[in-house]
Amino acid sequence: MMRLAVRTLRFRKGGFIATFVAVVFGTAIVMACGGLMETGIRSNVEPSRLAGAPIVVTGKQSHLRPGAEDATPLPERVGVPASLVAKIRSVEGVSAAIGDLTFPAIAPDVAEGHNWSSARLAPYRLTSGHAPADGQVVTGPGHRPGDRVTFLINGEPAHLVVSGVAAGPAGHAFFSDRDAAQLAGRPGRFADIGVLVASGTDIDAVKDRLQALDANITVSTGVDRGTAEHPGTEAQRTALIAIAGSFGGIATMTMMFVVASTLALSAQHREREFALLRGIGTTPGQVRRMILGESLLVSIPAVLLGCVPGIFLGRFLFDQLGSHGVASPVVEFSQGPIPFAAGAGAAVLAAIGAALIAARKSAKIRPLEALMEASLQRKWFSWVRLLFGLLFLGGGLALLIVTATVMSGPLAGATAGPSVLCWAIGVALLGPFWTKAVLLVLRWPVQALTGVNGRLAILNVSARSVAMSAAAMPVMLAVGISTANLYMQTTQVHAASEAFTRDLRADAVLVSPAGLSLKLLDQVRSVPGVASASAFVRSTGVIDEPRNAPFDEEGAPLLGVNAQGHDGTAPVRLTGGSLTGLTGSTVALPDYVASKIGRRIGSEITMTLGDGTAVKLRVVATFAAERGYETIILPAELVAAHTTDGLTKQILVRSDPGTDVRPALTKLAAAHPGVQVADRDALVASNIEDLQTQAWINYMLVGMLIAYTAVSVVNTLVSTTLRRRREFALQRLTGSTRTQVLRMLTTESTLIALTGILLGTLVALACLLPYAATVSTTALPTGPLWIYLVIITTATLLTFTSTLLPATTTLRHSPTQPTHTD
Repeated sequence: MMRLAVRTLRFRKGGFIATFVAVVFGTAIVMACGGLMETGIRSNVEPSRLAGAPIVVTGKQSHLRPGAEDATPLPERVGVPASLVAKIRSVEGVSAAIGDLTFPAIAPDVAEGHNWSSARLAPYRLTSGHAPADGQVVTGPGHRPGDRVTFLINGEPAHLVVSGVAAGPAGHAFFSDRDAAQLAGRPGRFADIGVLVASGTDIDAVKDRLQALDANITVSTGVDRGTAEHPGTEAQRTALIAIAGSFGGIATMTMMFVVASTLALSAQHREREFALLRGIGTTPGQVRRMILGESLLVSIPAVLLGCVPGIFLGRFLFDQLGSHGVASPVVEFSQGPIPFAAGAGAAVLAAIGAALIAARKSAKIRPLEALMEASLQRKWFSWVRLLFGLLFLGGGLALLIVTATVMSGPLAGATAGPSVLCWAIGVALLGPFWTKAVLLVLRWPVQALTGVNGRLAILNVSARSVAMSAAAMPVMLAVGISTANLYMQTTQVHAASEAFTRDLRADAVLVSPAGLSLKLLDQVRSVPGVASASAFVRSTGVIDEPRNAPFDEEGAPLLGVNAQGHDGTAPVRLTGGSLTGLTGSTVALPDYVASKIGRRIGSEITMTLGDGTAVKLRVVATFAAERGYETIILPAELVAAHTTDGLTKQILVRSDPGTDVRPALTKLAAAHPGVQVADRDALVASNIEDLQTQAWINYMLVGMLIAYTAVSVVNTLVSTTLRRRREFALQRLTGSTRTQVLRMLTTESTLIALTGILLGTLVALACLLPYAATVSTTALPTGPLWIYLVIITTATLLTFTSTLLPATTTLRHSPTQPTHTD
């Protein structure tokens, strides 16, 4: 039967090409997602500035709150106590321990400043000049000893003299140890400690001894030293794994469904052939082996070919994620045999599974019944499709209920996202039923508008409801998945923006990418016409006590503002207490959080801040907040002191009624390098920057899925149209002209497009309505209408093009010319 399968491929090119294309693109997408996953898991970052230290000691960049199972990543650099240096030096095998101070120092070709004693960790080598004294700096090539360089440090300009030039990794400058200690602003703590060992020392043994010194440190060797040098890669690693996992799962399921449906449709179009084989004595096992052999002969070369674009697609996606700040650009992209095995395995399994399912009916049926079945499709679907269709619809309904009743805020996406796939697959498996239902609604309007051609088209699609369902379901899949995913993002961004701006009272904002010194706040307040001004500092923390805080393992968003009265700029609506006492170790809690943990004004809570510092805080106020968007408010000085740079990125300003303070603020900003004055829209945009980045990622990834499902639409419709050559020839022999046949097909294409668009829209709404009701104050999704119009226009154009172009080619031939079915 394998020889017969090979010969069949020569004469059934159309159907097998459709399967081949589906497997190629599916393999490429799954392999690309696998590459992103492997890159996130490995997170290989080659050390540069710390490359000369075989061992690097850093603070643990995560915190496990009491009673929790998973640790919460800490967004700020934790650092290590300076007292640990002496303990490390006393460990057997250690020849030297060097503390490294790291702080932002912005200048041309420079981003970070360090203490000169840590230069040997790279190692850096002086090529001219000498080590820095107080008030001096060592820079990289491009300067000469004696040059004066202006640095932006702690939000203020600092003028230093270049004492020497060092060769080594670019982007770093070195200050005297005394200056670095003052500028770093973290007394008693180093950013990390580089450990040197004697030649021939067992590195792993020394690492174990160092780890035993303190449970709150991380000891890194080898390529892990790069992660210690770039602590932000850990949070980006988690985000990359989450993106690759969620999208890869959806892509894998979509690919398997598309490949299975394409192969099943190809087998369905060959039922007359299988009927003939059964009629001449072919056994069921032989039919199954032939179909399985055909699927393997098609899928294996397609998988091998799909790996080529998969490599380039994975790199392209990683570069795009890196350019938008989701993936760290210093991480090495990895795509080994595991992503290949995942993509290839999923594609081949989909092909084999589809072949076995397709062969089941043709292999089991009696020869006489096979000939009858080949001429007329009487069964809508098998009991297996009915069972799985109901299971997927039930899963979609369960996720809908969970989204509407259990989830809150942005977390609703965790259940709403998978629900659209369940709804889409469930509807597709029971496609003939839904197609019949839609036709009952559309047939009379279409027939009334299109006349004779419309009536003929209605009769055709009614008699061929199973075939029409196979054509409409890819359209439904493309419209449903793309509409749901895109409008989920626009709805969430709009809801977050509304939640933030509802109580925002700032008229202007001072911003600086390098950060603003809190000293600038007093100067802003002294500007005539300024009624109130406050720093605006963001970070993340963990509520340790009490333990029932309603935040997940990602931690609680922290917002640092200054103490203020009722006319302040903080975007809050107080329900108890006052922000006038928001100083020192105090906190203001959202109503829901305070109620959940049983705290009121005057109570205390224990928190771990972004750099791992534990603090006890007294509650001074409560305020209203949208569920899912709760933020804990602390004094700006407290939050800033426990961030990596100790600065605020924004200062909010509220002016006196009828006063325009922007000209005066602009004049003040001009005296501070890098400081700019913006309106409140800039503040709103920065508040939802992460959501907009996430939305862009989803647009890109969903765009790939749309392109892939478009391949399925084209495959299905072209294959279905070409199969009807004999039908078109018969129509022309009975008097129909080419134009009349094309008009009939135009009406059929309209019915297919309307059916797919209507069902896809209903699938999307089943996901979007509960999601919108959960994340926002309205049950209707929000977003520009043009997104939906582009989606349905694209689906319609694909439907018409994939039907009319092959039909036009077919109708060029004489109706008396012999035809074949594929």
